[in-house]
This record gives sequence, structure tokens and C-alpha cells, in this order.
Amino acid sequence: MDLLARLTRAPLLADGAMGTLLYARGIDFDECFDALNLTRPAVVADIHREYARAGADIIETNTFGANAFKLAERRLRDQVAAINRRGVEIAREAARAIRPDILIAGSVGPLGRQLAPLGSVKPDEAFAAFAEQMRALAEAGADLLILETFSDIREIEQALRAAKAVCALPVVAQMTFTRDDRTLLGSAPADVAARLRAWGADVIGANCSTGPRRMLDVVSAMRDALEKTPAQTGAAPDPSPANRCASMPLLSAMPNAGFPEMRGERVMYPATPEYFGDYARRFLDAGARLVGGCCGTTPDHIRAMRRAMDAWMAQSQAGAIRQITVEEAQPETAPAAANPAAFQPTHLAQALANRQFVVTVEVEPPKSNDTAPVEETAHMLREAGATVLDISDSPMARMRMSALAVAHRVQERAGVETVLHFPVRGRNLLRVQGDLLAAHALNIRNVFVIMGDPTAIGDYPQANDHHDIVPTGLAQLIKNRLNQGMDSAGSSIGRPCAFVVGVAVNLTPADLDKEAGLLRRKIDSGADFALSQPVFDADKARAFIAHYQAKYGPLRLPILAGLLPLASVRHAEFLRNEVPGMFVPDALVERLQAAGKKTRTEGGRIALETLAALRDLISGVYIIPAFGRYDVVANLIRDIPAI
Repeated sequence: MDLLARLTRAPLLADGAMGTLLYARGIDFDECFDALNLTRPAVVADIHREYARAGADIIETNTFGANAFKLAERRLRDQVAAINRRGVEIAREAARAIRPDILIAGSVGPLGRQLAPLGSVKPDEAFAAFAEQMRALAEAGADLLILETFSDIREIEQALRAAKAVCALPVVAQMTFTRDDRTLLGSAPADVAARLRAWGADVIGANCSTGPRRMLDVVSAMRDALEKTPAQTGAAPDPSPANRCASMPLLSAMPNAGFPEMRGERVMYPATPEYFGDYARRFLDAGARLVGGCCGTTPDHIRAMRRAMDAWMAQSQAGAIRQITVEEAQPETAPAAANPAAFQPTHLAQALANRQFVVTVEVEPPKSNDTAPVEETAHMLREAGATVLDISDSPMARMRMSALAVAHRVQERAGVETVLHFPVRGRNLLRVQGDLLAAHALNIRNVFVIMGDPTAIGDYPQANDHHDIVPTGLAQLIKNRLNQGMDSAGSSIGRPCAFVVGVAVNLTPADLDKEAGLLRRKIDSGADFALSQPVFDADKARAFIAHYQAKYGPLRLPILAGLLPLASVRHAEFLRNEVPGMFVPDALVERLQAAGKKTRTEGGRIALETLAALRDLISGVYIIPAFGRYDVVANLIRDIPAI
């Protein structure tokens, strides 16, 4: 009898933690647990047998991290199929030697890399990785699949799609929730339940998360949401207590044994087996049909849950289902609502709102600890008419002073507002948020989110340039989290931030559709303005904007067109031959060649002509000095009002 048929007859008990028991047997957390299926199968099999003897109806394979992304980090990419197949074989041989009716569940966890736009993994790449793993599990004879510990609703969507595409096995889909009863990316239980049902999950629930108490709230919220939109069966549900289980949506609950704590050199979990036994009954009363344990749970916890479930079933069959009143959790203090009066709009935001033409100049931080030259440059550019100044961050991956420090010095000592360039490359999610909060504390509230230059091209090619989030995801984090008084996990940060977010755009791309789609995603992420790469062909830029508007409608995002005054023929040739995404027409190179020794003057004329040709479509200009010649830029700024 398969999973769904058995769940309609009675609740089922899954096993507990695998990693906790491996650790207790001396396996270090740094080792690849999944690879033990090939290297130490006897250890894995022994754990499966312990859970089977404790009374588990379902044994999960030791394959939680056996996907292409995680195994590639261990140089085991080519072992994906072998590790998953062996995981099923070990579980089946070990567990069914104890009880032949035990079901074998293929365990599938997240990829360990975030999906775009928060990370670099594309949806189709995630789909392919999940499909590869699930195909191996299904072909090896798994009875069902359990998707567990997912925090991104978009990632579990790809996992569900893959499961449905490669096999006909029933799928248990579980997400993990934080202490505020939301996923790390902010999804509420009701929304998660509705989406998982719509995507075809056979059993919907939560695992890992915190302890049993908070998980009960999550499962109850899922139940309530699903009861409001019952499956279309053609028959009205029977509300009587005796038939409540049969009419409920199939729900699952597999919590951690509380919050882990360090005791000496060991990781310990506080929740006792007896506590889990009590909550097994509570989960069943709340409508769960599949219960089990996650991190920190042991065969003793599963044994206690088995006894509690058997007692619950005996009472249920006698028609005396005990109804437990669940004490309502005290609501946590919600993040403070954004207060429009808390921060004055930045000078840049006011200028854009009032349709003033904005002029900004990119300024490089110094290579030393002396900011005096930068401050002098800022004074000069402000007097020439610059609205704000862009402070770049390690341009071309060259070592420079922190852009944050320079932006603060410029604002404080030169009296001109800045736009902080904020690359995600080389920053993990902790540092991203910490640096942004530091910037806000220093009243630097205009940020330009970009990927950043790869370290391979700079002073330190060996330096790490990994990232946890892509620019589009960072724009979402800032606008939907920090500016709403929350961090990326949905926890309160107290007073909301008031960042103004800029994004990058290429107005003269080789692929119009691709760039237009990317710009659309950035706009949907909450971008307030865009800075473009240098434009050298106004007609091509106008064509791109027209293409975008034909596909997506009016382009209302303020765009500051990039202007880079060409300094020489060699400069132009370098840009068009060695800088990705840069388009410099032949005609401009010919003009510079004809200018003789006055190429810099001619380069300034070209920049002003480009500006004049785009003036009706843009909200300002973003000037990038060539070779640090800020004096040339100052003269250029003085000529702009005449255009």
C-alpha cells in the first residue's frame, strides 16, 4: 500500500535526525554525510535500523544534500546518481529487515545556493539538479519523496516541478520557518500552503524550523488556510470530530528538538522525548497526518512519539478524540511602520521627484588613507554644478579605501551628497546587511547596487569574490525589508531605513530582449533610478528605450545616461575591444583620428552631442572621468545648462 492510501487510513510516523546521530558516532560536521552511503554504509544502515526499531513507518534516505551543487563542492559531482541510488538501497535493506511495511522516502534538501535574483542559480539550473537527484531516487525504488528544509518558495517550486516531471511518486513538501512564523525570505504559512497545493504537493507541511511549540502554530495556520480553500472533490467535507482526519488536507510536521546549544564541544538539543510525545498528539489534533523529527531528534524521540500516536489512535477508534485547546502564541512586536517624516528625502530623490536634471560624477576612492584630495575634487565638482557624486567601490577590482568611508568624508567635509556604489561580489549576506546599516547610520542613503568587478582582473586575482545575493535581489532586500524595518530573515531592525536604490542598465546592448527583461526585473524589484553604462550612440540608446516600451509599456524609471569623455583613439579602441557590453561606433573613432592632438576636446564634444540627442528621454547624466581628469569633467558640467 502506498503513502497516500496509508495516510487515509491512519497517521504515519517518520524517523528523526540523521546528522545528529552521525555526529554522535564521531562523524565530523565537515565531512560529506551523503558520501557515507558509499564510504561507510554500515554506519548509515545502523541508524536506519534504530529508527525502524523505534517504530517509524517511514525511513528517509541519507541523501539530504546529494545534489549536483552541494556534491560539486566536495568534488563529487559525478557521484550524484550513485550516492542517491545507494542511499535508497541501504535504507530499504536495513529498515525492511525490521518491518517489511516500512516506506522508504527519498530525502531531498535545498541546493545550498540561492536562486536568482537573490543568488546566482537560474530556475532551470535548479530544476535540472533536482530532476537528476530525484530520478536516481525513484529508479532505485524509493516509495515517496520528501522535500525538506526549504526556505525559498521559488526553490521548492522547482523541486516540485522536477518531481512531477521525472516520476509518479507521492511528494511531501516541507518548508522551514523562523521564530516569527515566516520563512527566511518572508513567506507566511498560509501563502506557502496555498502555493504548495497549487503546485501539486501531496502532503504539505513544515520541518526543521524551531521546536514543536512554534511548529504547531505554523501547521495550524496551514490547516486554516487550506480549509478555506478545500480541494475540489465534489463533496462537502464532514465537519464531525470523528471524521475530521479524513476531511483534513494532508499535513506534516517534523520539528527540531528545540534550539541547539553548545555544551563543551558537543551540540545538544533541549527537547526531551517525553515533550515530543506530547506534541505528537497535539500535531495530530491539529490535523497533521505525517509527523516525525528533524535536527536533534533521536530514536528515543521517535519511540516516545510512537507510543503517543498509538494511544491517540486507540482513542480515535473508540470515538473519544481528545480535543486540545492550543494556547494562542503572543504576537511578536511588529516592525515599526515606515514613517514618512522619520527621514527627509535625499537631495537626489527630491531632484528626481521634481524633474530636475541630475548631474553626477563617478569619483574613485584613494589608494591611501588620505581623503584630502578626494575632498578637494568634490568641492570642485560641486562648484561646477554636480548634483551628487557617485563614490565607486574598488573599480576594476583594484585595492582602494572603503567607498563607505569616502562617501561619509565627502558628505561631511565637502558638503555634497553622495551615491554609494555597493557591489555584492565578495560580500556574504551578513556583511551586505551590516554594511548597509552602517551606511544609513552615517546618513548615506543613496545606494547603487551592482555586481562588482571580478577579482581576477584586479590587483588580487586570488581574492575571494563569491556572493550570496545578486543586485536584483539586493534591491528587493533593501526596498522590501530594510526600508520596512526588517532584516532579510524578517526580524525587526527597529527603525526602518530610507534608502534610495539605483540599478545599472546598458542602453546600447547587443541583445535588446535580454537587457529589457533584466531592466524590467530591476524595476519590479523596487529600483528608484538607474545609471547606464557609457553611451556613445544616441540612436542605439533611443532604439533600446523604444524596444523596452513596446514590450513592457512606458519606462518611468529615471535614467541617468552614462557619459565617458573619450581621451584618445587608443582609449576608444580599448573600450570597444576589451570592455564587455561597450559599444563605440566606427564613426566616433574616425572623428578622434581626424582630431589629431585635440582628441580630448573632441571627446568632450562627442559626450555633449550624445547628451543633447538623449535629453528628452533621460533624467540626468552620470559622468565617468577618463584617467582621473576631473578638471575635464568640471568643464563639461559647466557646458550642460546650454544644452
